[in-house]
Amino acid sequence: MRKLYFLLPGTTEKFYCGGLFAELKTLQIAQQICECEVVTYRQREADKLFLDDILAQSEKFDLHQKIFVVSWGFDVNRLINKLHSQNVIYHAHSAGYGFSIPARIPIIAVSRNTMGYWGQMAPHSLIYYLPNQISDGFQNLQQQRDIDVLVHARKSSTYLMNQLIPALQAKCNVMVINGFVDDLAVLFNRAKVYLYDSAEYWLQQGVSEGFGLQPLEAIACGCQIFSSVNGGLSDYLDPGFNCQKIAGYSCEFDVTRILQAVSNPGYQFVPDQLLAEYRRENILNRLQVILTELNLLFDHKQIYPANIPDLTPARVWQLKTRKFWQKFSKKIGI
Repeated sequence: MRKLYFLLPGTTEKFYCGGLFAELKTLQIAQQICECEVVTYRQREADKLFLDDILAQSEKFDLHQKIFVVSWGFDVNRLINKLHSQNVIYHAHSAGYGFSIPARIPIIAVSRNTMGYWGQMAPHSLIYYLPNQISDGFQNLQQQRDIDVLVHARKSSTYLMNQLIPALQAKCNVMVINGFVDDLAVLFNRAKVYLYDSAEYWLQQGVSEGFGLQPLEAIACGCQIFSSVNGGLSDYLDPGFNCQKIAGYSCEFDVTRILQAVSNPGYQFVPDQLLAEYRRENILNRLQVILTELNLLFDHKQIYPANIPDLTPARVWQLKTRKFWQKFSKKIGI
Protein backbone atom coordinates (compact mmCIF):
# COMPACT_ATOMS: atom_id res chain seq x y z
CA MET A 1 0.00 0.00 0.00
CA ARG A 2 1.22 3.46 -0.86
CA LYS A 3 1.41 6.07 1.89
CA LEU A 4 -1.42 8.62 1.93
CA TYR A 5 -0.78 12.34 2.26
CA PHE A 6 -4.01 14.04 3.38
CA LEU A 7 -3.83 17.62 2.11
CA LEU A 8 -5.39 20.23 4.41
CA PRO A 9 -5.03 24.02 4.37
CA GLY A 10 -4.23 23.86 8.08
CA THR A 11 -5.44 22.16 11.24
CA THR A 12 -5.62 25.01 13.76
CA GLU A 13 -8.80 26.60 15.10
CA LYS A 14 -9.33 28.98 12.19
CA PHE A 15 -9.83 25.95 9.92
CA TYR A 16 -12.26 24.16 12.26
CA CYS A 17 -15.33 22.89 10.41
CA GLY A 18 -17.17 19.65 9.74
CA GLY A 19 -15.06 18.94 6.65
CA LEU A 20 -11.79 19.18 8.60
CA PHE A 21 -12.96 16.89 11.38
CA ALA A 22 -14.42 14.39 8.90
CA GLU A 23 -11.13 14.31 6.99
CA LEU A 24 -9.13 13.73 10.17
CA LYS A 25 -11.48 10.88 11.15
CA THR A 26 -10.96 9.30 7.73
CA LEU A 27 -7.20 9.59 8.18
CA GLN A 28 -7.41 7.84 11.56
CA ILE A 29 -9.34 4.96 10.01
CA ALA A 30 -6.96 4.76 7.05
CA GLN A 31 -4.02 4.48 9.46
CA GLN A 32 -5.23 0.97 10.26
CA ILE A 33 -4.63 0.03 6.60
CA CYS A 34 -1.53 1.96 5.51
CA GLU A 35 0.79 4.80 6.46
CA CYS A 36 -0.96 8.20 6.51
CA GLU A 37 0.11 11.73 7.29
CA VAL A 38 -1.39 15.23 7.25
CA VAL A 39 0.27 17.67 4.86
CA THR A 40 -0.70 21.36 5.04
CA TYR A 41 -0.54 23.70 2.06
CA ARG A 42 -1.70 27.15 3.19
CA GLN A 43 -0.41 27.39 6.73
CA ARG A 44 2.94 26.03 7.90
CA GLU A 45 2.66 24.09 11.15
CA ALA A 46 5.62 22.98 13.23
CA ASP A 47 4.61 19.31 13.46
CA LYS A 48 3.31 18.89 9.90
CA LEU A 49 4.85 18.49 6.45
CA PHE A 50 4.23 21.37 4.02
CA LEU A 51 3.21 20.64 0.42
CA ASP A 52 5.66 22.98 -1.33
CA ASP A 53 8.57 21.44 0.60
CA ILE A 54 7.55 17.93 -0.48
CA LEU A 55 7.25 18.87 -4.15
CA ALA A 56 10.59 20.68 -4.05
CA GLN A 57 12.24 17.49 -2.77
CA SER A 58 10.22 14.93 -4.73
CA GLU A 59 13.05 12.42 -5.05
CA LYS A 60 13.61 12.43 -1.30
CA PHE A 61 9.94 11.69 -0.66
CA ASP A 62 9.70 8.97 -3.36
CA LEU A 63 6.39 10.37 -4.59
CA HIS A 64 5.50 7.53 -6.96
CA GLN A 65 4.95 5.53 -3.77
CA LYS A 66 2.70 8.20 -2.26
CA ILE A 67 -0.91 9.23 -2.87
CA PHE A 68 -2.13 12.79 -2.28
CA VAL A 69 -5.71 13.02 -0.96
CA VAL A 70 -7.34 16.36 -1.82
CA SER A 71 -10.67 17.38 -0.35
CA TRP A 72 -10.96 21.12 0.36
CA GLY A 73 -13.55 22.07 -2.28
CA PHE A 74 -12.48 25.59 -3.17
CA ASP A 75 -8.81 24.50 -3.42
CA VAL A 76 -9.26 21.23 -5.32
CA ASN A 77 -8.85 22.60 -8.86
CA ARG A 78 -5.63 24.44 -7.98
CA LEU A 79 -4.25 21.43 -6.13
CA ILE A 80 -4.90 18.86 -8.87
CA ASN A 81 -3.19 21.17 -11.39
CA LYS A 82 -0.25 21.55 -9.03
CA LEU A 83 -0.09 17.77 -8.58
CA HIS A 84 -0.58 16.95 -12.28
CA SER A 85 2.20 14.33 -12.33
CA GLN A 86 1.43 12.74 -8.93
CA ASN A 87 -0.93 10.05 -7.67
CA VAL A 88 -4.03 11.92 -6.50
CA ILE A 89 -7.39 10.96 -4.99
CA TYR A 90 -10.26 13.41 -4.70
CA HIS A 91 -12.16 12.85 -1.44
CA ALA A 92 -15.41 14.56 -2.45
CA HIS A 93 -17.65 16.09 0.20
CA SER A 94 -19.83 18.84 -1.31
CA ALA A 95 -20.62 19.02 -5.03
CA GLY A 96 -21.18 21.90 -7.41
CA TYR A 97 -17.88 23.80 -7.30
CA GLY A 98 -17.79 23.96 -11.09
CA PHE A 99 -14.43 22.27 -11.72
CA SER A 100 -13.92 19.04 -13.64
CA ILE A 101 -11.95 16.00 -12.54
CA PRO A 102 -9.69 14.26 -15.10
CA ALA A 103 -10.06 10.51 -15.47
CA ARG A 104 -6.59 9.96 -13.99
CA ILE A 105 -7.96 11.01 -10.58
CA PRO A 106 -10.27 8.56 -8.78
CA ILE A 107 -13.05 9.96 -6.61
CA ILE A 108 -14.17 8.82 -3.17
CA ALA A 109 -17.55 10.37 -2.36
CA VAL A 110 -18.85 10.77 1.20
CA SER A 111 -22.51 10.47 0.14
CA ARG A 112 -24.46 8.73 -2.60
CA ASN A 113 -25.77 12.16 -3.55
CA THR A 114 -22.22 13.36 -4.25
CA MET A 115 -21.33 10.04 -5.91
CA GLY A 116 -24.23 10.49 -8.32
CA TYR A 117 -23.08 14.01 -9.16
CA TRP A 118 -19.58 12.84 -10.05
CA GLY A 119 -20.92 9.75 -11.80
CA GLN A 120 -22.49 12.19 -14.26
CA MET A 121 -19.69 14.76 -14.34
CA ALA A 122 -16.69 12.38 -14.37
CA PRO A 123 -17.92 9.19 -16.08
CA HIS A 124 -14.40 7.87 -16.79
CA SER A 125 -13.00 8.28 -13.29
CA LEU A 126 -13.07 5.42 -10.82
CA ILE A 127 -15.68 6.40 -8.23
CA TYR A 128 -16.33 4.93 -4.78
CA TYR A 129 -18.71 5.55 -1.90
CA LEU A 130 -17.23 5.97 1.58
CA PRO A 131 -19.57 7.61 4.12
CA ASN A 132 -18.40 9.77 6.96
CA GLN A 133 -18.19 8.18 10.39
CA ILE A 134 -20.56 8.49 13.34
CA SER A 135 -18.33 8.19 16.38
CA ASP A 136 -19.31 5.50 18.87
CA GLY A 137 -19.97 8.22 21.46
CA PHE A 138 -23.19 9.10 19.63
CA GLN A 139 -25.54 6.63 21.34
CA ASN A 140 -28.99 6.91 22.90
CA LEU A 141 -28.38 6.88 26.67
CA GLN A 142 -32.11 6.48 27.41
CA GLN A 143 -32.05 9.35 29.90
CA GLN A 144 -34.46 12.14 30.82
CA ARG A 145 -34.39 14.99 28.30
CA ASP A 146 -34.57 18.54 29.67
CA ILE A 147 -34.22 20.43 26.35
CA ASP A 148 -37.39 20.50 24.27
CA VAL A 149 -35.87 21.84 21.06
CA LEU A 150 -32.18 22.11 20.11
CA VAL A 151 -30.85 24.03 17.12
CA HIS A 152 -27.38 25.03 15.91
CA ALA A 153 -27.43 28.58 14.54
CA ARG A 154 -24.62 27.97 12.02
CA LYS A 155 -25.98 27.10 8.56
CA SER A 156 -29.57 27.60 9.77
CA SER A 157 -32.03 29.41 7.50
CA THR A 158 -33.38 32.88 8.20
CA TYR A 159 -36.85 31.32 8.44
CA LEU A 160 -35.65 28.96 11.17
CA MET A 161 -33.90 31.66 13.21
CA ASN A 162 -36.30 34.60 12.66
CA GLN A 163 -39.71 32.92 12.50
CA LEU A 164 -39.77 29.36 13.76
CA ILE A 165 -37.49 29.68 16.79
CA PRO A 166 -39.24 32.80 18.21
CA ALA A 167 -42.60 31.07 17.78
CA LEU A 168 -41.33 27.98 19.60
CA GLN A 169 -39.62 29.95 22.39
CA ALA A 170 -43.03 31.22 23.49
CA LYS A 171 -44.28 27.67 23.94
CA CYS A 172 -41.37 25.42 25.00
CA ASN A 173 -37.74 25.25 26.13
CA VAL A 174 -35.51 26.02 23.15
CA MET A 175 -31.70 25.92 23.23
CA VAL A 176 -29.77 27.66 20.44
CA ILE A 177 -26.09 26.79 19.99
CA ASN A 178 -24.03 29.67 18.60
CA GLY A 179 -20.49 28.32 18.69
CA PHE A 180 -18.32 25.22 18.65
CA VAL A 181 -19.40 22.44 21.03
CA ASP A 182 -16.87 19.93 22.33
CA ASP A 183 -19.38 17.15 23.01
CA LEU A 184 -22.54 17.31 20.92
CA ALA A 185 -23.54 13.81 22.02
CA VAL A 186 -24.29 15.17 25.50
CA LEU A 187 -26.65 17.82 24.10
CA PHE A 188 -28.30 15.38 21.68
CA ASN A 189 -29.05 13.09 24.64
CA ARG A 190 -30.64 16.00 26.52
CA ALA A 191 -32.81 17.14 23.58
CA LYS A 192 -36.22 15.83 22.53
CA VAL A 193 -36.18 17.49 19.09
CA TYR A 194 -33.31 18.66 16.88
CA LEU A 195 -33.90 21.20 14.09
CA TYR A 196 -31.66 21.45 11.02
CA ASP A 197 -32.39 23.57 7.96
CA SER A 198 -29.34 24.08 5.73
CA ALA A 199 -30.82 24.35 2.20
CA GLU A 200 -30.76 28.17 2.20
CA TYR A 201 -27.14 28.27 3.43
CA TRP A 202 -25.85 25.91 0.74
CA LEU A 203 -27.81 27.66 -2.01
CA GLN A 204 -26.00 30.85 -1.06
CA GLN A 205 -22.67 29.03 -1.11
CA GLY A 206 -23.44 27.64 -4.55
CA VAL A 207 -22.51 24.08 -3.56
CA SER A 208 -24.33 21.14 -2.00
CA GLU A 209 -24.67 19.86 1.55
CA GLY A 210 -21.94 17.25 1.34
CA PHE A 211 -23.08 14.94 4.11
CA GLY A 212 -24.87 16.69 6.98
CA LEU A 213 -23.49 14.66 9.85
CA GLN A 214 -25.30 16.36 12.74
CA PRO A 215 -28.85 15.11 12.01
CA LEU A 216 -27.53 11.56 11.75
CA GLU A 217 -25.60 11.93 15.01
CA ALA A 218 -28.77 13.29 16.62
CA ILE A 219 -30.80 10.33 15.34
CA ALA A 220 -28.21 7.99 16.88
CA CYS A 221 -28.73 9.76 20.23
CA GLY A 222 -32.51 9.39 20.13
CA CYS A 223 -33.55 12.88 19.03
CA GLN A 224 -36.59 13.41 16.86
CA ILE A 225 -35.42 15.27 13.74
CA PHE A 226 -36.98 18.10 11.77
CA SER A 227 -34.67 18.78 8.85
CA SER A 228 -34.25 19.88 5.28
CA VAL A 229 -33.41 16.99 2.94
CA ASN A 230 -31.03 18.72 0.51
CA GLY A 231 -27.80 17.22 -0.80
CA GLY A 232 -26.20 14.48 1.25
CA LEU A 233 -29.01 14.60 3.84
CA SER A 234 -31.14 12.74 1.31
CA ASP A 235 -28.85 9.71 1.70
CA TYR A 236 -30.31 8.77 5.08
CA LEU A 237 -33.23 11.05 6.01
CA ASP A 238 -36.65 9.62 5.24
CA PRO A 239 -39.46 12.09 6.09
CA GLY A 240 -42.34 10.45 7.87
CA PHE A 241 -40.20 7.49 8.93
CA ASN A 242 -36.98 8.62 10.64
CA CYS A 243 -37.49 12.41 10.50
CA GLN A 244 -39.92 15.17 9.57
CA LYS A 245 -39.35 17.69 6.78
CA ILE A 246 -38.86 21.17 8.24
CA ALA A 247 -40.27 24.36 6.70
CA GLY A 248 -43.40 22.47 5.67
CA TYR A 249 -45.89 24.93 4.15
CA SER A 250 -46.27 27.35 7.09
CA CYS A 251 -44.63 28.30 10.36
CA GLU A 252 -47.84 27.42 12.21
CA PHE A 253 -47.82 23.91 10.75
CA ASP A 254 -44.18 23.46 11.76
CA VAL A 255 -44.91 24.66 15.31
CA THR A 256 -47.85 22.25 15.65
CA ARG A 257 -45.82 19.26 14.48
CA ILE A 258 -42.78 20.13 16.61
CA LEU A 259 -44.87 20.63 19.77
CA GLN A 260 -46.51 17.26 19.15
CA ALA A 261 -43.05 15.69 18.99
CA VAL A 262 -41.99 17.50 22.18
CA SER A 263 -45.07 16.23 24.04
CA ASN A 264 -44.45 12.68 22.80
CA PRO A 265 -40.66 12.26 22.98
CA GLY A 266 -40.63 8.53 22.42
CA TYR A 267 -37.60 7.33 20.49
CA GLN A 268 -38.48 6.50 16.90
CA PHE A 269 -37.33 3.06 15.82
CA VAL A 270 -34.20 3.33 13.71
CA PRO A 271 -33.06 0.14 11.94
CA ASP A 272 -29.64 -1.03 13.09
CA GLN A 273 -28.45 -1.14 9.48
CA LEU A 274 -29.03 2.62 9.10
CA LEU A 275 -26.47 3.46 11.77
CA ALA A 276 -24.19 0.48 11.07
CA GLU A 277 -23.44 1.88 7.61
CA TYR A 278 -21.79 4.90 9.25
CA ARG A 279 -19.92 3.19 12.06
CA ARG A 280 -16.17 2.68 12.07
CA GLU A 281 -16.15 -1.08 11.31
CA ASN A 282 -18.10 -0.73 8.06
CA ILE A 283 -16.05 2.26 6.91
CA LEU A 284 -12.79 0.46 7.66
CA ASN A 285 -13.90 -2.57 5.64
CA ARG A 286 -14.97 -0.42 2.69
CA LEU A 287 -11.79 1.64 2.77
CA GLN A 288 -9.65 -1.52 2.71
CA VAL A 289 -11.32 -2.57 -0.55
CA ILE A 290 -11.13 0.92 -2.07
CA LEU A 291 -7.45 1.48 -1.28
CA THR A 292 -6.54 -1.97 -2.60
CA GLU A 293 -8.19 -1.18 -5.93
CA LEU A 294 -6.67 2.30 -6.12
CA ASN A 295 -3.17 0.96 -5.57
CA LEU A 296 -3.77 -1.38 -8.52
CA LEU A 297 -4.90 1.61 -10.59
CA PHE A 298 -1.74 3.57 -9.80
CA ASP A 299 0.38 0.53 -10.67
CA HIS A 300 -1.48 0.28 -13.99
CA LYS A 301 -0.96 3.99 -14.73
CA GLN A 302 2.80 3.54 -14.63
CA ILE A 303 2.56 1.26 -17.70
CA TYR A 304 -0.58 2.17 -19.63
CA PRO A 305 -1.96 5.56 -20.72
CA ALA A 306 -5.63 6.53 -20.47
CA ASN A 307 -7.43 5.94 -23.77
CA ILE A 308 -11.14 6.62 -23.15
CA PRO A 309 -12.15 10.00 -24.67
CA ASP A 310 -13.11 12.56 -22.02
CA LEU A 311 -16.59 14.06 -22.13
CA THR A 312 -15.32 17.60 -22.62
CA PRO A 313 -17.80 20.35 -23.63
CA ALA A 314 -16.43 20.10 -27.18
CA ARG A 315 -17.01 16.33 -27.28
CA VAL A 316 -20.52 16.68 -25.87
CA TRP A 317 -21.28 19.25 -28.58
CA GLN A 318 -19.85 16.87 -31.19
CA LEU A 319 -22.03 13.99 -29.92
CA LYS A 320 -25.14 16.18 -29.92
CA THR A 321 -24.40 17.37 -33.45
CA ARG A 322 -23.89 13.81 -34.65
CA LYS A 323 -27.18 12.72 -33.10
CA PHE A 324 -29.00 15.67 -34.69
CA TRP A 325 -27.69 14.82 -38.17
CA GLN A 326 -28.56 11.15 -37.72
CA LYS A 327 -32.14 12.10 -36.89
CA PHE A 328 -32.28 14.68 -39.70
CA SER A 329 -30.89 12.20 -42.25
CA LYS A 330 -33.41 9.56 -41.22
CA LYS A 331 -36.25 12.07 -41.45
CA ILE A 332 -35.43 13.14 -45.03
CA GLY A 333 -34.60 9.60 -46.09
CA ILE A 334 -30.88 9.96 -46.74
